[in-house]
Amino acid sequence: MPLSFFDLFSIGIGPSSSHTVGPMRAALDVLTGVSDAGLLDEVAAVKVDLYGSLGSTGRGHHSDRAVQLGLLGLHPETVDPAAVEATLRAVRSDCRINLLGRHTIDFDPVEDIVLHRRQTLPEHPNGMRFRCLGAGGELVAERVLFSIGGGFVVDADELRQGAPDQSVAEPYPFGTAAELIATCESQDLSIEQVLLANETVDRSPDEVRSGVLRIWAVMQECVRNGFGTGGRLPGGLNVLRRAPLLHQQLLHGKPDALTGMDWITAYALAVNEENAAGGRVVTAPTNGAAGVIPAVLHYYRNHIPGADDDGVVRFLLTAAAIGAIIKTTASISGAEVGCQGEVGSACAMASAGLAAVMGGTPRQIENAAEIGMEHNLGLTCDPVGGLVQVPCIERNAIAAVKAVTAARTAMHFDGTHLVSLDTVIKTMRDTGADMMSKYKETSEGGLAVNVIEC
Repeated sequence: MPLSFFDLFSIGIGPSSSHTVGPMRAALDVLTGVSDAGLLDEVAAVKVDLYGSLGSTGRGHHSDRAVQLGLLGLHPETVDPAAVEATLRAVRSDCRINLLGRHTIDFDPVEDIVLHRRQTLPEHPNGMRFRCLGAGGELVAERVLFSIGGGFVVDADELRQGAPDQSVAEPYPFGTAAELIATCESQDLSIEQVLLANETVDRSPDEVRSGVLRIWAVMQECVRNGFGTGGRLPGGLNVLRRAPLLHQQLLHGKPDALTGMDWITAYALAVNEENAAGGRVVTAPTNGAAGVIPAVLHYYRNHIPGADDDGVVRFLLTAAAIGAIIKTTASISGAEVGCQGEVGSACAMASAGLAAVMGGTPRQIENAAEIGMEHNLGLTCDPVGGLVQVPCIERNAIAAVKAVTAARTAMHFDGTHLVSLDTVIKTMRDTGADMMSKYKETSEGGLAVNVIEC
């Protein structure tokens, strides 16, 4: 497996993994490198340039804010979302920033963070250039980094080389769904068992289990926060937070045959409204698609008899296997392939996870993931106002319901089907390459230009 579960599922803040978490990690990484080289005290100015999709929708996705948080030395996993606004307000009012909390310099976010709306670096749509300058304007350090989706940040060399080959260390390496199924069948293992064997190269089984359940706990906390917070989302679109209202209707209304679908919708809305408000979420595998997997997993845990924590671990490890294949053979970046790479990937992962806890064979699970991805092909990323709100929030709810349908459809048959998951993933990648840039997280096409912002 080229990626760990803990690479695909990480804890961060909203509204975007590629546009918020990635830039935050990049800024932190740049200054950490400067500090490790003993050069932090020589820095008198920091200049940041954001290109491509980051430049087009950076303000709506809080990329400029994220850069400042990273420069301050804050981590996406541990930063307090409630304290972010006051922290950034102090930087703006003082025009000063305390690099890594240890070295204060003059810094004007408006002047020193430049968003290039029409310029893209050749390597990737989400490019960032960081320059640290001395008192005389001399260059102390410079780095160009790329946020490639899911909070992953790489430089140009890493982007060209791709994921490192870890096949020597892992007992059951795989790069495609076909290889994964072949391993499962030749070794008489489930997908969960293959993932667990690979994860325990560097961690004990107990550490893996507790880490997976920690991710689940954050997902649950996110849903609770979403259900408990009303009002309207920030950003200017005046979008109502609907999860609390739907939650109350479900608690006190009369259930019918389709109430389970309403609960799935409520869970997804709760997560994505929290994400849009800059709250703490789990990248699953991105922030823009953060609601799909938690919604389906909550449906399993709260509405399916016999569900337990063992099933939660099985669900998430199985989903991670599918996500790793998609990430390494195609993309999970909306700026690179559109929303089919974000919500489509999350739908495939959730479909696979649910099929696994329903007792699916590896072939049935692969079929579920294929259905989930296939019926998101061509999905564009066209956020209105550059905000991860419209159509993103509802899109997660629809994809979560679709994932349940995909899993249940696959479970009615033996896993034999015409189009393989690998073929659909390749098609998603090819479709993304053909897709016009205005439909790939630039807010220059689709709903982003056809909806009147009020």
